Amino acid sequence: MPFRKRTFRSPGQFLKETFGLLGNWRRIREAMRSGVVSPAFRERLMLAVTAVNDCRYCAHAHSAEALKHGISRVELEQLLSGEFGDCPPRELPAILYARLWAENDGQPEAEAMDELEKHYSQQEMEHIHLYLKMIRLGNLAGNSWDRVLYSIPCLRRYSR
Repeated sequence: MPFRKRTFRSPGQFLKETFGLLGNWRRIREAMRSGVVSPAFRERLMLAVTAVNDCRYCAHAHSAEALKHGISRVELEQLLSGEFGDCPPRELPAILYARLWAENDGQPEAEAMDELEKHYSQQEMEHIHLYLKMIRLGNLAGNSWDRVLYSIPCLRRYSR
């Protein structure tokens, strides 16, 4: 059975995405400190992407963060299964966008961006995209590590 989770296609892709984010560390720091996107909203975004990419490491880490920031266990389970019925209405357009963004490998359709612009300020959109890029990097790195484990027969059971 082949390994089916989304991973980096090459070391070059990993380096490009990593250095792309590192080049924005000031903007990331500002986004994390500003509160423009609340910590709970940020975790919902990250869990929506993680649900698509199925990274067990990010699911574990961001589940703990989500609980810490007031997301209930019921909503957490829903987010991880790709259901968003308990999301706050103001956040729902971004959560749906995050899922679509992840399903399209970080390349959303123009219509999806247009819809996002109807609901959020430019600064909110910038922070949302930073968070999406951060979690994508984490998801693909975690899944890439699991792919290495999967390729070693005696370690395959640890790659789930």
